[in-house]
Amino acid sequence: MADDERTAKRKRSVSPSEPARNAMEKLAETRAGGTYVPPARLRALMDDAARADPSSATFQRMNWEALRKSITGLVNKVAADNIKHIVLDLFAGANLIRGRGLFCRSIMHAQELSLHFTPVFAALAAIINTKLPFVGELLVHRLVSQFRRSFRRNDKPKCHATLQFLAHLVNQRVVHELLALEILVLLLEHPTDDSVELAVAFTREVGAFLTEEAPKASHTVFDRFRAVLYEGSISVRVQYMIEVLAQTRKDQFRDHPRIPEQLDLVEEEDQITHQVGLDDELQLHEGLNVFKVDPDFVANEDMYRRMKAEILGENEEDEEEEEEEEEDDDDEDDPVAIQDRTETNLVNLRRTIYLVIMSSLDYEECVHKLLKLRVPEDQEMELCQMVIECCSQERTYAKFYGHIGERLCKVHRRWSALYEQSFHTYYDTIHRYETNRLRNIARFFGALLATDSISWACFEVVHMTEDDTTSSSRIFIKILMNEMQSLLGLRALAARFKEPSMQVYFQSMFPMDHPSDTRFSINFFTSIGLGLVTEPMRDYLTVATQRMLERREAEWAAGDRSPSPSGSSYTGSSYTGSSYTGSSYSRSPSPPGPPPVPPPQRS
Repeated sequence: MADDERTAKRKRSVSPSEPARNAMEKLAETRAGGTYVPPARLRALMDDAARADPSSATFQRMNWEALRKSITGLVNKVAADNIKHIVLDLFAGANLIRGRGLFCRSIMHAQELSLHFTPVFAALAAIINTKLPFVGELLVHRLVSQFRRSFRRNDKPKCHATLQFLAHLVNQRVVHELLALEILVLLLEHPTDDSVELAVAFTREVGAFLTEEAPKASHTVFDRFRAVLYEGSISVRVQYMIEVLAQTRKDQFRDHPRIPEQLDLVEEEDQITHQVGLDDELQLHEGLNVFKVDPDFVANEDMYRRMKAEILGENEEDEEEEEEEEEDDDDEDDPVAIQDRTETNLVNLRRTIYLVIMSSLDYEECVHKLLKLRVPEDQEMELCQMVIECCSQERTYAKFYGHIGERLCKVHRRWSALYEQSFHTYYDTIHRYETNRLRNIARFFGALLATDSISWACFEVVHMTEDDTTSSSRIFIKILMNEMQSLLGLRALAARFKEPSMQVYFQSMFPMDHPSDTRFSINFFTSIGLGLVTEPMRDYLTVATQRMLERREAEWAAGDRSPSPSGSSYTGSSYTGSSYTGSSYSRSPSPPGPPPVPPPQRS
């Protein structure tokens, strides 16, 4: 009997309490099921349910409802004077990884209802983006999608609210300024009263940023505004708005600063900028707005708890115990790294480099912006190739690109090595380019070589022989050498090619191993006006010819010869007018060839 009582007592101590056993049923009758429960009572029920079964669907639903209300309440309370406290409460009291869809929806809705608080919401998003960049990226994607949808539907109020939010996100460097330029191009391409009014409002908010970061693009935008004003296809009211915008620009956007002083909360090195275009395929993740049962709910909550402690700088004593438990847990699978093999990032990088080059006022500004992109080391070759490709697409060669390449090469030696590698690649594939592109590429590399931005050792790939060259490669070398001559002068160019330490790299370009190859190289460089560089080859050819004649003469004299009557003559296949007198021959000079057969001996 005593044993039975002890067993029953042990079971009662292990099994959950009565409220905990019925927590699931009671939670199902709360607000999620249509019944109101006071907040204190709801928290008590959730605590009991968490102790009973924290991974149950009912508890997850109630946790989701609490997460939604917490995020919405904090976003609605944010202001310039309390934004720092709101950020801490968001990280501490809400799982922003699970609730990132709720956060984006709440902040977009709150901004649309309170447009004058847009800088505050943008600052809040910028702070969240520094710690959780995927939240900022999702927000930008949804805003761009909302703008596209409202623009197609002619929903002017929603377009205006979305553009204002995007403008301040550009000011906070959450999204790249190229998106702002694409929006302005779209709005001003076919101007109407509504589109121009939206463009004016958008430019008023983002104009200060564009004036400082992309002055050339800003000038182009205001030139387009001026053209729209002169065309007179819009109403007088909108024309007056453009005039007011011009005055705002003249005042240097004094009433519309990039970032208000009390909202400049993100350090420049902590900023994370997202590259998003109007025509990109956007990942909206609409499923994040609705509740879904998470099979790994407990593990994900623990992961966010550790991440929250790291973000907030907390050192909880329980962290060490949790880490020890994780080390002992052999059932956890290692996270699988997701690899993007669609080259989306590469396409975005090339587009960004192209737009930076096209929007730069001069080469110094362009190089500064390109270096600020912080291109990964394994993709630096893409930057070099984009500069060359942009140069090749111009109708005529622009020195702007040569200066870009020169400045990059002189910033760091690694850029010189990359352009030297590019020279080898383009020379091997130059036959694929049409004449105009070939000309621009040749002049580009000619400028780099003339300014010593890349080493002249690149010429080791040039084999100036009839068999190793094509019409395209000869045209390429001709234009390249003429560009170098125009920059250095003929005498300086010839002197550089006579540098003794570099002759090992020029031996294929100025061959001296076979007379036929030497003649071909001499004829080529003479025909393009660079005969001065062929002097060493001419000297070699003269000496080689003389030596060949002497060798043939010696071979002929060493042959078996017999005397013949004086005055007798013999005409061979290679020698003309040769005579035999006594025991020796006397011959007139002639091209080298096989010696003639000696005349027959007389009896």
